[in-house]
Amino acid sequence: MRCENLWVADKWVDFELLDCSGGMKLERWGQYMLVRPDPQVIWDTPKEHPGWNGFDALYERSHSGGGQWQRGNTPERWQINYNGLTPSTKLSFNVNLMNFKHTGVFPEQAANWEYLSEKISQAGREIKVLNLFAYTGGATLAAVAAGASVCHVDAARGMVARARENAKLSDLHDKPVRWIVDDCAGFVEREIRRGRKYDALIMDPPSYGRGPSGEIWKLEDNLHCFLELCSCVLSDNPLFVLINSYTAGLSQGTLTYITQSVLGGHAESQEIGLLVSSSGLTLPCGASCRWEQSKR
Repeated sequence: MRCENLWVADKWVDFELLDCSGGMKLERWGQYMLVRPDPQVIWDTPKEHPGWNGFDALYERSHSGGGQWQRGNTPERWQINYNGLTPSTKLSFNVNLMNFKHTGVFPEQAANWEYLSEKISQAGREIKVLNLFAYTGGATLAAVAAGASVCHVDAARGMVARARENAKLSDLHDKPVRWIVDDCAGFVEREIRRGRKYDALIMDPPSYGRGPSGEIWKLEDNLHCFLELCSCVLSDNPLFVLINSYTAGLSQGTLTYITQSVLGGHAESQEIGLLVSSSGLTLPCGASCRWEQSKR
């Protein structure tokens, strides 16, 4: 859905962005209210929502870097559901308070789950999806629920394990998914040598990281070359390519230019966002690029 030139995830029931001010977000995750920092929240509006004084957990940043959760009555783990794809589709996720303020789910990505679900379900053919930097599996679950087969790749063994748990919670554990723990670039290189092809490509690469041999990954410097590499595993009739970025210095226009320069076709990029219940405004939460062979 479009709102204020953003792709907005506005069909959640178990998640709600209640308010945001002073560098912090007040969110409802199921029955629990969390307060977390967000660098996009540079305004200082009145914190009138009662949840600011009655939250269940708060992530506090440390002056020396990092931070930690201050817990109230939250359990170690609980579940939320997303019912915004089709009336018969329910995606379920485990939520817990992780390092670096994370919970295991990026709720704004539901805007992209809706896009890829529609594309796959309306394709009228078998679709093979490669999901790189696939984290805890939101896009993977949306794709297999729509009828695709998916190769899910992430370098973090714990994240792949969480994704498999979410597939089981969503009653999708028997769907055609290859769960791969591997460096994404190395895996793609081996898939090229094996001659494997995919009809759709999803990637959510980190802003910064290190490869298996200690090489530095910086999204602004490496995305173009990485996309060129990944283009070699696209089939002759690709359905879509979806690239997500949380890198502040990588604009929507840059994402579009890189993608079209490598793949041709038509690319469109927008910020993705979440509605703020208290204000009716939309909080931007990163950018996404959606590529197709031709403009719809």
